[in-house]
Amino acid sequence: MASALSERLSRLVKTMRGQARITEDNVQDMLREVRMALLEADVALPVVRDFIARVKEKALGQEVVGSLSPGQALVGVVHKELAATMGAGGVAELNLATQPPAVILMAGLQGAGKTTTTAKLARHLIGRKKKVLTVSGDVYRPAAIEQLKTVTQQAGAEWFPSQASDQPVDIALAAVDYAKKHYFDVLLVDTAGRLAIDEAMMAEIRALHAALNPIETLFVVDAMQGQDAINVAKAFKEALPLTGIVLTKLDGDSRGGAALSVRQVTGAPIKFAGVSEKIDGLELFDAERHAGRVLGMGDILALVEQVQQGVDLQAAQKLADKVKSGSGFDLEDFLSQISQMKNMGGLSGLIDKLPAQMTGGKTPQLGAADMDRAERDVRRMEGIIRSMTPLERRKPELLKASRKRRIAAGAGVQVQEVNRLLNQFEQMQGMMKKMKGGGMMKMMKRMGGGGMKGFVR
Repeated sequence: MASALSERLSRLVKTMRGQARITEDNVQDMLREVRMALLEADVALPVVRDFIARVKEKALGQEVVGSLSPGQALVGVVHKELAATMGAGGVAELNLATQPPAVILMAGLQGAGKTTTTAKLARHLIGRKKKVLTVSGDVYRPAAIEQLKTVTQQAGAEWFPSQASDQPVDIALAAVDYAKKHYFDVLLVDTAGRLAIDEAMMAEIRALHAALNPIETLFVVDAMQGQDAINVAKAFKEALPLTGIVLTKLDGDSRGGAALSVRQVTGAPIKFAGVSEKIDGLELFDAERHAGRVLGMGDILALVEQVQQGVDLQAAQKLADKVKSGSGFDLEDFLSQISQMKNMGGLSGLIDKLPAQMTGGKTPQLGAADMDRAERDVRRMEGIIRSMTPLERRKPELLKASRKRRIAAGAGVQVQEVNRLLNQFEQMQGMMKKMKGGGMMKMMKRMGGGGMKGFVR
């Protein structure tokens, strides 16, 4: 949906550039393009009709009449209504205001990503200084309990053991008792999914809900399901009092209709979005920012947050001081810079959040092959540097033919690749000398330590 809608709107803005005002005719042209983009994105027809009606009403109203740029004004209206449809009003936080442990029930179909999302949510809560316990009530799917154990360990949370021979309600109540005795703040309950909606599944999860009385009941849905997501959402809404939605696989979604449809069908706010397969690949969902991504406006806020979390300010300052002192920039420093970028989600993760104007007007999907190649190049560079000895990293001038052959063999590449890396390093070294460490480090410190202050004026 992101690429289709942003490209259609970009064409319309150019077409309307010479027009003085918004009229019934040019609004119709735009709405036709928006309608097609939404339908192609698998947005439910009733949602599309309601959305188009709201955009038309506001576009022809006093809010945009007289605008110097009618095309941009129309895009502004679409942005506002996209955000409203997905749940404008800021980020919907989890409600943990209860006597610990706060029980969170995870519901959804098999394959939606409940188990990995449970671990990601545990990681998110640990980052907010919460003591988290997870438990699996999925006694039907082979290895489901072990899978939760594995991903919970990756998240750094604690896992409560269960057996496939136990009853889900008994498992959950035992976990609650354990969580109370060991002073856990939050208990995440992973539930069984099915390949399709059935009454037995709904009866079981209703029984779990009644026994646990969770403070949050989160509906986990695959963002790529499209129209199917609507039917699933309706069924779960009828079975459970949903308090929030988690959209998974949003990073792989070329259509994105679920984000618009599920919110409207359930009435529950979208609280989280799965944006990568990594254990920390769960973001608080912000409708305003997601609408900006859809329209090709990027997500600078998310980019700044990513830099804040990924940049080691002490290391950045240490490198700045080192370069200023004349000690120079060596391959150990080069490796550190590559690691910092990986901590921020890699090239694709960073570029995905940049506005289209900053990426040559291209959407991330259009540049996917280039991104993959660039990511591979970065990994290859890292492998080459790690094949060097600490002395070689500190003194690159030692790298003569025999050493290069040994490094190439260790990294599984050709000697030409080693030479290419050294050329890139020399270019970076030259740039660092010109900057004397100051320019780049100041920028990183402003983004990492000052938040939005000093970065967005």
